[in-house]
Amino acid sequence: MIYPTITAALTGAEAVIKQEREENGTEGERRLILKDKLYLTRYHNYGAFWNIGERHPEYIRGVSMGLCAACTILYVLTLGRKGKHLLKLGLSILLGGAYSNTYDRMVRGYVVDYLGLQVENERLRNMVFNLSDLFIVIGAAICVIAGK
Repeated sequence: MIYPTITAALTGAEAVIKQEREENGTEGERRLILKDKLYLTRYHNYGAFWNIGERHPEYIRGVSMGLCAACTILYVLTLGRKGKHLLKLGLSILLGGAYSNTYDRMVRGYVVDYLGLQVENERLRNMVFNLSDLFIVIGAAICVIAGK
């Protein structure tokens, strides 16, 4: 039962952080928090990665729900098998992030993003993300490694 606990813990932790940002963050504010390289803010993302699809949020919600459902089915099927610990871990982390962001899209109508990088590259400097995005990327990378 460790894997579902990981998923629930990541989803729950993100819910707490996002609620804190909604209540206490200011849109556009940039407060440096980590060696002048990471800043805390609040941003409402109506699309997906880099605001892709922001003009079609209903499409993004549908894709998000569909991908969550597909990954959940794979997750459930994998949990019932012996071994595959790395794949189970990857899916647990990936789904922790995916559930959080999908919840935001369905309930709030946008995803709460709150982290940014204070770097020279303008495109990276203007990118705002959340821990769920990192969970998705890290979880997907682990799944790829597990599949090799």
